[in-house]
Amino acid sequence: MILKVKKYTFLKSGILIILYTCLAESLLSQPTPAPKQNGHTLIKNATAHLGNGFIIENSVIAFENGKITLIGDARVVRLDMSIYNRIIDGTGKHVYPGFIATNSTLGLIEIGAVRASNDQSETGSLNPNVRSIIAYNTDSKIIPTVRSNGVLMAQITPKGGTISGSSSVVQLDAWNWEDAIVKEDDGIHINWPSMYSTSGWWAEPGEIKKEDSYAAKKEEIIKFFKEAQAYCNLSFHLEKNLRFESMRGVFNGTKNIYIHANYVKELADIVYFKRDFEFSKLTIVGGYDSWMLAEMLKENNVSVMLKRLHELPERSEEDTDLPFKIPYLLYKAGVLFCLQNSGDMEQMHTRNLPFLAGTASAYGVPKEDALMLITLNAAKILGIDKQCGSLELGKEATLFISSGDALDMLTNNVEHAFIQGREIDLNNHQKDLYEKYKKKYAE
Repeated sequence: MILKVKKYTFLKSGILIILYTCLAESLLSQPTPAPKQNGHTLIKNATAHLGNGFIIENSVIAFENGKITLIGDARVVRLDMSIYNRIIDGTGKHVYPGFIATNSTLGLIEIGAVRASNDQSETGSLNPNVRSIIAYNTDSKIIPTVRSNGVLMAQITPKGGTISGSSSVVQLDAWNWEDAIVKEDDGIHINWPSMYSTSGWWAEPGEIKKEDSYAAKKEEIIKFFKEAQAYCNLSFHLEKNLRFESMRGVFNGTKNIYIHANYVKELADIVYFKRDFEFSKLTIVGGYDSWMLAEMLKENNVSVMLKRLHELPERSEEDTDLPFKIPYLLYKAGVLFCLQNSGDMEQMHTRNLPFLAGTASAYGVPKEDALMLITLNAAKILGIDKQCGSLELGKEATLFISSGDALDMLTNNVEHAFIQGREIDLNNHQKDLYEKYKKKYAE
């Protein structure tokens, strides 16, 4: 018996040593969050893409204490160079506001096939009290890879159930989730029922069937909102209902409502839902058929987080390029919308967010307006446009410098990136492996 105990103890100790070693190596490969900005930084002579539709071809941008203190045309602005601790010459380069990844599960899933690293959803159906931010992992090895393409902020969003919970907006360089927060619990996410169900997969699509339970599922959501509204109309309760308490912001206008849906009848029902409850804020997430109801959405002040563009059409009879054209159709109609990248392997594909905007530009949206789809428009929908989303005086200095066009996958090359004025480390695990094996095969 003694021998068995000793054998078990040694085995357990060995496993613990291996686990600690793997953890240590993982942490060592992570870039260290940057310290608070110290001094005054100036970027001169770069082409500034302001994120609000305008460009300054020969710009000067200065920031101190994490805020932009100067932005203008270098040809007309007189500068006292002695006040700047650091000067970056951006001649021939481009400055952009940090891209914002909306409807993202960054930091909630590390490896999709490993259940222990998946913390994007909670058990149950109606979970408005679930907060995704407390599960957000700032040490995710995926986050540094998306920063390398200019994605510096994200909306961390829960999934699953009928009401998934609340999302929060974070900046992507922090020690913990508390430090990362830009806007906490910005809105509640609802998965609207679908009128149709499909079978098969993209290579062998199956038949489409009408969902007989659509009306009942829709009524379940309406009933919950009516009960929550009645509860929130009273300021005091002897016994608090956590689910209803978390809905107060929805009814007083401090929280947005994000409803995930794609098809035209569902989108119309969502607009009627907004009218019935007189919500001030509502955003459709997905919105594949939103272009069919563009005027209705604009009239009712409904914004859209448009689903991933780099996918095949939903219906066999549709134009192959339709997903690429939808941004222009919404843009032409004047609908407030942004781009998002939710879908298969969305965490790692977050780095491709700027190229979705590039595709929108190639299919009709003017280049600087396409940039707004992942900067200022996203910030407006999230309710953070007063502090970030564009390069403007007084806003946070969350920006980056690229040697080429950041919306073009062939030329996007981020050389410097700043989050709230702090210059972040652009190294990541993939770059480390590239350098490692480049040396090996160069021998």
